[in-house]
Amino acid sequence: MVTYPGAQEYLPDTLDLLSLETAARGCRGCDLFKAAEQTVFGAGPEDARLMLVGEQPGNEEDLEGEPFVGPAGRLLDKALAAAGVERDTVYVTNAVKHFRFDRAAGGKRRIHKKPSGGQIIACRPWLAAELDVVRPDVVVCLGVTAARALIDKDFKLTAHRGEVLQLDGQVRGTIDPTVVATIHPSAALRAHVDRDDVFESLVRDLQRAAGFL
Repeated sequence: MVTYPGAQEYLPDTLDLLSLETAARGCRGCDLFKAAEQTVFGAGPEDARLMLVGEQPGNEEDLEGEPFVGPAGRLLDKALAAAGVERDTVYVTNAVKHFRFDRAAGGKRRIHKKPSGGQIIACRPWLAAELDVVRPDVVVCLGVTAARALIDKDFKLTAHRGEVLQLDGQVRGTIDPTVVATIHPSAALRAHVDRDDVFESLVRDLQRAAGFL
């Protein structure tokens, strides 16, 4: 695994969401900033009781500079509504703040590429700082990358989905929220069979998470 310098030295002295977002624009803690259009930081109220953490921004997020505004984000909005959760009360962010991608052969289309373990670790100080500022009561890991950033580097979603979990000590700080893990909304988009069932399973997990509030 490649080791990167990490984001720690780029954190601002004052920890609030605006200061963090501003500082993150200049982060050079790993190499992902070189190809991405921009840093995509989290969004939502600073006093949100529920935090949702995904993997990384996608193509539309990278272009617009906002998290969860692409197809997966629109599906997440639909799932939150079905779960009875008001979207504007939730803080949403990603484990990695830059879009990692490959270019399609002979074309301009950018194809999502999973962030590496080293990149996840390098970006984790931003995630820890967001947790420290927002101090949510419940954290939902959307997909295995988020769970590996927040819970355990060897986390397996199939083994622990539905369990009540705890943050890893390196990101927990002084908070101890209830943590649950579910699929990323993109999993429902990619499902070729039983897509409705996959979506409904996401809704049930979000309902359960909201029940802890």
